[in-house]
Amino acid sequence: MSAAAISLPKDVAWLLRQLNRAGYPAYVVGGCVRDSLLGRTPGDWDICTGALPEQTRTVFAGQRLLLTGLKHGTVAVVLAGKPYEITTFRVDGAYADHRHPDAVCFVPGVKQDLARRDFTVNAMAWHPDSGLVDCFGGQRDLQARVIRCVGDPDARFAEDALRILRAIRFAAQLDFSIDPATEAAAQRLRNTVQTVSEERIFAELDRLLNSPAAGRVLERYGRILAGAIPEVDPCIGCTQPGKWHCYDVWQHTAVAVGAVQQDQDPGSRRILRWTTLLHDMAKPLCRVEGADGAAHFPGHNQRGARLANDILRRLKAPNALRQEVVSLVGVHDAPLPDTEPEILRLLGQHGESWLARLCAVKQADLDAHAANAAVAARRAEVDSFAARMHRLARTGCYSLRQLKVGGGDALSAGIRPGPAVGQALDTLLQRVMTGTLSNERPALLAALADLAQNAPQ
Repeated sequence: MSAAAISLPKDVAWLLRQLNRAGYPAYVVGGCVRDSLLGRTPGDWDICTGALPEQTRTVFAGQRLLLTGLKHGTVAVVLAGKPYEITTFRVDGAYADHRHPDAVCFVPGVKQDLARRDFTVNAMAWHPDSGLVDCFGGQRDLQARVIRCVGDPDARFAEDALRILRAIRFAAQLDFSIDPATEAAAQRLRNTVQTVSEERIFAELDRLLNSPAAGRVLERYGRILAGAIPEVDPCIGCTQPGKWHCYDVWQHTAVAVGAVQQDQDPGSRRILRWTTLLHDMAKPLCRVEGADGAAHFPGHNQRGARLANDILRRLKAPNALRQEVVSLVGVHDAPLPDTEPEILRLLGQHGESWLARLCAVKQADLDAHAANAAVAARRAEVDSFAARMHRLARTGCYSLRQLKVGGGDALSAGIRPGPAVGQALDTLLQRVMTGTLSNERPALLAALADLAQNAPQ
């Protein structure tokens, strides 16, 4: 898309006009310009202006304003329930904490403002009358599909260490590469990411993993990612036995992440991407060599679950996500049952959705193995299990609520009130799951009567 073809939402156009009519230059800036030039629909529209914060407040005095960003020059104007951030042209002072400027200085021109931004593709501004302001080659880098720091990459990353992860995340979101100088600086300064809050690190990693090119980018930039997750480093170059594998542990991990389908519902995709990222992270800790010289990883499921739990706790990930990921990592390489009673028992313990995710993890894992008959046979086993599991989830009985009798029937049959009722119903459920009793009321009532008659007095 050409810059001339950027289409502004009516509220954004109105905000620009109001600032211009009051005598202040104003532009849409940053990600909304980048996405518009790529033909994408921006999620947010940010505005930069020559108006000082108090002047912006005066221009929009009749609107609801949010002033939480005032000390950094930002006034948010709320229109139709949506906030639009309007920030005064500024340059940033020193970044003592590698994250936030100690102070900001307002400047008169948009070019000075663009010079403080992170990447060239985010350092463009646009106005419907004057067109595109691109001082650092952002449009060129969009065409070349490159993430490049504005100016000196060491300086940009020293200012804000989170930009190191943002570089990887943008590469994954846009399916871009990182400019070599920017990549080298990110590698040198990767450990400064540890100065960033855990919540911000998690948020960037979460967005990275949700991106279309996550697998490719993880494989290419694993050394940089290790600044956020140090456990990645030992995985890089950790070899695996050739009978099953064609990648080292980190390459395998990255390919498995990429094999998780984008068409999964967002909640499942999030769980599956985090699970595949962490599923083999403990392999370097468990690696031993057999008599034949081949690598083996005994206990990596269980140790991997503990390590995944530690990593996600450290990153302050949501508890529900952490618990789901840890449970899947702990059994991702365990054999699947092949009898209906065993499958029904798993359905009763975990439910259909969890087992479907386990199958998806196993399939992504196998997609990152060698392409041979042994791996194909394992994939066929997973596919067969998934089909049987889904059929039994529709037609089988694996929970007490699916039994065609209940507690009242047990009492009527003569089962004593109290724990004996639950025990009797559980006995029936186990018999139904093993196929020795049908889930029909006459048969179940007869079985209850028999249990009551033979119960110890």
